[in-house]
Amino acid sequence: MNIVETSLPGVLILEPRVFADERGFFLETYNQRVLAETAGIDESFVQDNHSRSARNVLRGLHYQIKQAQGKLVRAISGSVMDVCVDIRRTSPSFARWVSVELSAENKRMVWIPRGFAHGFLVKTEYAEVLYKTTDYWAPAHERTIAWNDPDIAINWHLNAEPVLSAKDSAGARLRDAEVFE
Repeated sequence: MNIVETSLPGVLILEPRVFADERGFFLETYNQRVLAETAGIDESFVQDNHSRSARNVLRGLHYQIKQAQGKLVRAISGSVMDVCVDIRRTSPSFARWVSVELSAENKRMVWIPRGFAHGFLVKTEYAEVLYKTTDYWAPAHERTIAWNDPDIAINWHLNAEPVLSAKDSAGARLRDAEVFE
């Protein structure tokens, strides 16, 4: 597995070894020992999530203020622009963001540790995203930061208006949001 560091400390792009031949391909999507040894990710995952979304659906920016989740994210069909934002107030990279293309084609994964908000924009007709989390979904502690917060200024490379849920339409500005200390 190849590990690529991003501009946000702790956020890593994981490029698995892909074994391909005329029959198709094989890759290992999760191996606790390999992640610990190669990427320093020594976490227990307790929940797997799977979403399917149409083109221009924008999900996020989500996080849980308590029962914070680390996430290992990948796209198994289509392509998404995956984004994470550092929301640890005392971090030198507070309010900075990084994006990575995750697609069925490139087979990349991204590790997003606790303390970051997460979202993605679907760039293809549809996309399916799988992610493992280090804690359980806790709706009472779930928070959303506005996808278009001007203080964060994410360049989503939009070709049309994003399709948003009611929750994502009502996201808070970072300056008004509960964040990690």
